[in-house]
Amino acid sequence: MGDAAGVPGWFVYVVRCADRTLYTGVTTDTDKRIAEHNAGQGARYTRSRRPVELVYVETAADRGAALRRESEIKRLTAAGKRELVAASLIEEDRA
Repeated sequence: MGDAAGVPGWFVYVVRCADRTLYTGVTTDTDKRIAEHNAGQGARYTRSRRPVELVYVETAADRGAALRRESEIKRLTAAGKRELVAASLIEEDRA
């Protein structure tokens, strides 16, 4: 994923691991990053919890904004993260 001009944008994403835990990260290419996680080349946390499934993604203005938002999401409780993911699924269903 990137913008139409070919300049990579930044994304904050959440994946659901095989053990049902949620992992949050940032990237400029969500498809590539999810493939890396599933190939065991992603974060140490996800290596033993494969496969992972992308359950939430949002755009960020730049790397700094993405990292700040990642930090906000990581500070949420597990229930808060599940609510964030569920709300995004509801919005997708409306579209």
